[in-house]
Amino acid sequence: MEQTINTDQLGIDIVAKLKTIYDPEIPVDIYELGLIYDVMISTDYEVKILMTLTSPNCPVAESLPREVEEKIKSIEHIKGAEVEITFDPPWNKDLMSEEAKLELGML
Repeated sequence: MEQTINTDQLGIDIVAKLKTIYDPEIPVDIYELGLIYDVMISTDYEVKILMTLTSPNCPVAESLPREVEEKIKSIEHIKGAEVEITFDPPWNKDLMSEEAKLELGML
């Protein structure tokens, strides 16, 4: 009998994992920073994440997507993860959560 996986809980687990990844130049996690645009989970439990960086010249442009993929793949039931970087729309401070703005003294 095939195991039923709670996809709502899987989404919560993915967001929780994303909140453990920080932009090295800003003391806020990438989720609250607004760098994550979309998270898609296939029926085969492959995860695709559409995200951006704070700028096209971001010093972690190569390492940050790899870190995201590795951490998402470490979640139970996830079979694989792929990160796609986009700059459309470009990141700006309006994409940050209230929590991130408060943390950075912008409120």
